[in-house]
Order: sequence, then structure tokens, then C-alpha cells
Amino acid sequence: MENILKGLQPELLWRYFAEICNVPRPSKKEEKIREYIVSVAKKLNLECQVDAIGNVLVRKPATPGYENRQTVVLQSHMDMVCEKNSDTVHDFDNDPIKPYIANEWVKAQGTTLGADDGIGVAAQLALMEDKTIEHGPLEILVTVDEETGLTGAFNLQPDFLKGRILLNLDSEDEGELFIGCAGGEDSVVTMAYQKEAVPADTASFLIKVFGLKGGHSGDDINKGLGNANKIINRLLYAAQNELGLRLSELKGGNLRNAIAREAFAKVVVPANRKDDFLKMAKEFNTTVKTEFRINEPQLEVTVEPAEQPAFVMSHDSQLRLINSLYACPHGVIAMSAEIPNFVETSTNLAAIRFRDNEIEITTSQRSSGESGKRDVVNMVTSVFELAGAKVVHGDGYPGWAPNANSVILDITRNCYQKLFKKEPKVLAIHAGLECGLIGEKFPGMDMISYGPTIKGAHSPDERLLIETVDMFWKLTLEVLKNIPTEKQIA
Repeated sequence: MENILKGLQPELLWRYFAEICNVPRPSKKEEKIREYIVSVAKKLNLECQVDAIGNVLVRKPATPGYENRQTVVLQSHMDMVCEKNSDTVHDFDNDPIKPYIANEWVKAQGTTLGADDGIGVAAQLALMEDKTIEHGPLEILVTVDEETGLTGAFNLQPDFLKGRILLNLDSEDEGELFIGCAGGEDSVVTMAYQKEAVPADTASFLIKVFGLKGGHSGDDINKGLGNANKIINRLLYAAQNELGLRLSELKGGNLRNAIAREAFAKVVVPANRKDDFLKMAKEFNTTVKTEFRINEPQLEVTVEPAEQPAFVMSHDSQLRLINSLYACPHGVIAMSAEIPNFVETSTNLAAIRFRDNEIEITTSQRSSGESGKRDVVNMVTSVFELAGAKVVHGDGYPGWAPNANSVILDITRNCYQKLFKKEPKVLAIHAGLECGLIGEKFPGMDMISYGPTIKGAHSPDERLLIETVDMFWKLTLEVLKNIPTEKQIA
């Protein structure tokens, strides 16, 4: 495949990113990208090992004169969020991502780009190859399954890493240095339901909610974006109560860490209320387009005739589902009292799927504090337990507490000021980073996270700002050049 990214700077990093786009890498299916990373390490004659869970660790010796510097761990994850537009034909298990340049951005054709965190992996591979870079001993760690479970970080063994300085290359805002992150937990709901025959004298319809931006359920949760699951449920609730709508199937959202972009519902209404339903849907579309006119200008709610479904939900099952979805919180729950404009606690109503005789609803909760996380988890759980559903919680992952005395923060901030003649922002992030787990497993690890500018992560609108990639690369090289010796730290 032609490399349309050829000529972008730094050329070596972009070449590797283009190659990464050709390698399928869904979460939990990282075999192909792992083989690719290992093959690059072997080609460069670098020490490489793969642990039992599938994480890759490559060691590169120091360049001459830098042998006494502290070992630095450069960390990213090899998997990507696999989201596509409903009209895009793409098999994430086999097809390459198709990047293209749109003005100052790199985007993908109808799918997520995978810059999260393919650009971090590309930087690692470029560091492995480039022999002109000045650096001490490097440990290049690429973890598996960050996006759907932090599985690689969870299963790191205490003897896997030697370094105690870590550069996490998985942030998405150039000029921002992250020194803390939220912890999180998933709450997955299973709700049994009963089926009934479709009532006589009804008209069948398919409701569609589409055109939303989606986005990251941590980074973007405070940006006023629409959630397709919540929007479609508003119409179902109104039509159920006013027109006797009956629901056959509801499908919305996809991944736990993405805000739902699209939702679809198969419904029937009494034939003599057909025109009333179409009028209600048209008015509802106008209402929500007005509400979201600034943040979601492409939002559409449409209704079209459909074939009669095989069944509808029983009245009781439908009431329990629609009412609990309406009551389920989504979005920001609490803002930080310490950090201006920083989300402390949030929850995401991520996905809804009908199975044979049950409905699965996926939600995820985040908070900078353990008590806040527990509170919002309980909030979501109580809503669905009132509806008679079963709620199962994931293992969760810890937050990363900021370290005001961080040596690597001082180095990175000073390097940024020197290179770009401006002050970077030092922040915590509401998204979950692997730093929380890594810090728990490797006490004393001094960590920082940064990256180029990526917008629309976890959605087909994902895009990478070209000029910031060169800044990201130059900052990484300058930081590695200025890593202290053990004596300097002491």
C-alpha cells in the first residue's frame, strides 16, 4: 500500500506509523502487531522478550558516553479502539487502517485512526532504530489490551522492568504534561426480559440516532457531547407513555470507554397513532438538534418504516428497561474542588445490546478518588437493581496520584521550555492511564505522560495534528538527553 504519509516529519516516526496502520490490532487480538514489533526488534539486533500475557519489552543499550544515566522506560500500548461509521465496510481483524491527510490533520477513512496509541508505538520503534539519538539505557514497553481492560498493565510482573523513570506516550494534548489520572471501574448490567407477540393493527418503524461525534468517555465527558443511548431513550419514553409504543429491540453504542455515537430501535405503534408518532419524532428531532446545535451540529433522529418484528417486549420488561435507562446517570458527576475545570467523577452509559432472552448494558465509572468512584458505581448499580437487573463489576484500576517532587516532571518541563519558549501545562487527566497500575506494581516509579494532539479519540472522527508530532518527538529526544545519573539524583 502506498505510504501517503511519506514526507511528513520526523520521517522515521511517520514511516513506522504508516506501517502500523497496515497491521490489524483490535484489543485482545494483538497477535499481528506483537509479531511486527518483535520482528523490528530482531531486525535491529535488540534484546526482546514477550511476557506470559503478551506485553513486549525491548532493551536498547545507551549511546557512548551515556552509560551511567538512569534507565528510562518508554511505555505505550499496542491495541486500538475499533470504531467505524455504520456505512463504512471495514473488518478490523484483517483490513488495514486507511489514513489520509486533511489540511493539518491525519485522519482515517470511516474508522478510528489508531493514533491512540499507534503514534506512541511509532515513536518507540523510531527510537529503537535511530542510532544518532543521545540516551542512556532504554526499556521500551508495549502493553496489550489497554483499551478494554488494562490487561497488560494488570499482569506486569515485578521483575519485568529495571528502570524507575517512565515516559508514558499515551496522552493527547500537546503542551500538556500529565502527572496524575483517574481510577475506574466497569459496571455491566444483565436484565432478563419477556417476549410477546406483536399486537394486531400496528405500524412498524426503525428509529435511528446518528451523526454524533462520540469520543473518549474520560477526556471528552465534560464537552457537552450527546450520548445516542440517552437521546433515543428520551423518544422511547415519550412515545411509550403517550402513544403506546412497543419496543422490540434496542441497540446503541459499542465500547465501554467511548461515548455512544449511534443508536437504533425497532418499534411498533398502534396503526391509528402512526401519524402522531411521526409528528412526535419530527418534533423531537428539532428539539434535540436545537439543544445540541453547538456541540453536535450533525445530530439527526430519523424514523423510517420497517418490517414487522418477530416479537415485542412485555409491558413490564419494557417499562423496567426504558425507565432504568432514563434514570441511569451519564456524564460529569462531580468537578474537582482543587484543580480548576478538572472532572473528578463521571460515568458513561456506553452500550446496549439485546441477547436471546436478556439485555446487556455496559457502563463505566471514573474518579480521581476511590470514594468518589465507589459512590458513582453504587449510584449506577442501585438504578438497575431497582429494575430487577443483575450488575457485575470489573476489577477496576487505581488512579495515579500526582507527585509534586517528581524529578522527571522538572526535567520534562525544563526541556519543553527550552525547545518551545513557552510554559507547558502540568495537569492530571480524567482518563485512565496505565501509569496508575504501573506505579502500584513498581513502587518509586517516577512517571510522566505526554503526547501529540489527538482529537476525537475512540471515534471515526479521530484525527492527529501533524505539526505536534514533530514537537512530541523533539521533546522526547531532549528529555532522554537530560536524564540524570544515579549520583545526580542522590
